[in-house]
Amino acid sequence: MPVISTPHAFNEGQLYVDLRPIFGRSLYLKCEGFNFAGSIKLKAAIEMVETAERDGLLTPDSVLIESSSGNLGVALSMIAASKGYRFLCVTDSRCNLSTRLLMEALGSEVHVIADLDANGGFLGARIDYVRALCDSDERYVWLSQYTNPGNWGAHYRRTAPEIASQFPRLDVLFVGAGTTGTLMGCARYFREWHRPVRIVAVDTVGSVAFGGKPGRRMIPGLGMSMRPPLLDESYVDEVVRVEEADTIRACHRLARRGFLFGGSTGTVVSGAMEWLARHERPGLTAVAVAPDLGERYLDTIYQTTWLEDLYGDGILDLGEDGDDGPAAGPGGSSAESESEEVTAGSRGADRMSRAPGRRRKS
Repeated sequence: MPVISTPHAFNEGQLYVDLRPIFGRSLYLKCEGFNFAGSIKLKAAIEMVETAERDGLLTPDSVLIESSSGNLGVALSMIAASKGYRFLCVTDSRCNLSTRLLMEALGSEVHVIADLDANGGFLGARIDYVRALCDSDERYVWLSQYTNPGNWGAHYRRTAPEIASQFPRLDVLFVGAGTTGTLMGCARYFREWHRPVRIVAVDTVGSVAFGGKPGRRMIPGLGMSMRPPLLDESYVDEVVRVEEADTIRACHRLARRGFLFGGSTGTVVSGAMEWLARHERPGLTAVAVAPDLGERYLDTIYQTTWLEDLYGDGILDLGEDGDDGPAAGPGGSSAESESEEVTAGSRGADRMSRAPGRRRKS
């Protein structure tokens, strides 16, 4: 039996759910929520923290600081508590209440940005706040998940090899796009693999990560208000965009079969099913990455009042088969672990141009 002394020493990486009985199409869902941080962000968090330790950026009096909409903040809270660091998470008003309470329970401080910045979004204001604190006190160390190569490196070294070991005949991989750490790590690994693997990025409508028109996004987990600094589109074969209404329906369809997943997973599953409806062929081996589980979304995507207030009374109307509506609708498009913003702003990219992990001195 596993016996551990630090919480990040346990991370179940070889559990898959066969979605054919639920959605009628063959897709294996890689479940990344079975660790003490509850999400795939644990991999990037430990990679970035331990790299900063090896590089001498972290000392006993350091205060970790990061901008996060949720899951990375929880992972860093857990690691900071285990290693004896202080941690400040800068988030915004869309962060789930349960996520904020979890970070505080682990001993972290949470600062919530409530006012929109000059670009009409939250991400720029969050980054401004992080930079101001780093400039005012040299104890603050910003790992910068948006630019830190450890973000994608963790998935190049762990997530992708885990998939490859279980599916040596993999044909297509679906990965949600937020900071694009998971996407880029997996895509780089499979570019070097023994057989071609089609990499399909799944983004949310309203995100501008791959271009397009910005729009309202209320579900944290995927999407960006700017081009992610880590993104290299040459590694991506296709992008599918998913409406939030379809994200919600996919989550509820899974829940009605006993699988409670988070919003990011609902988006990825919805996008994958839309793609498979157009491309599925006999013998196709397809895998999708599920970043987290659904308990932290009980007061949002699984709460009827919240859903109806934002999306209308018909959001969970049932289809003819008694399940929720289709996994993907007209919002899905093949034009091409963290939702970060509501609208786009070019200033955000400039704010994140500095090297990650560097201590700021006044």
